[in-house]
Amino acid sequence: MTTVYEEKHVKNPGTYDDADLILKLYDLRREERMRSARKWVMSQPPFAKREQFLAACPPGSEENASFRMVTSYWDMASSFIVAGILNGELFFRSNNFELVLVWERVRRMVPETRETQKNPLYLKSLEEVAGQFIEFLRKNAPGYYENVSATLEKQIQAR
Repeated sequence: MTTVYEEKHVKNPGTYDDADLILKLYDLRREERMRSARKWVMSQPPFAKREQFLAACPPGSEENASFRMVTSYWDMASSFIVAGILNGELFFRSNNFELVLVWERVRRMVPETRETQKNPLYLKSLEEVAGQFIEFLRKNAPGYYENVSATLEKQIQAR
């Protein structure tokens, strides 16, 4: 008889190196400037349009630096999963839901930003991994993502 763990994990088990990289990523999140940037980004309602982003994060501002620091961090972490360097399921199970919250705050403005910047790769890894994470949640925590998404949608309407 196989266990639920064996059925789910034998095909692509996480490794010590995966766990080590997740811990290193966590340590980066603890750096003082990064903590401040994360706090600011998470305090913002989702940006429905690029113009809202530019109003909240004018180029050269501390807010813009915070935004870029947080989104590029999560895009970098996501690139490790996309490239096959880091086990995605272990990453999802390691309480990295902030990645989805960051994606939810930017996803509506990303297409316009990609078009304006002529950069189809802008936050592409973040987008891909957030989609995988959302599917993981739908499978393992039905209704959770939908509840969070509905709350963020209310924040957009109140903006």
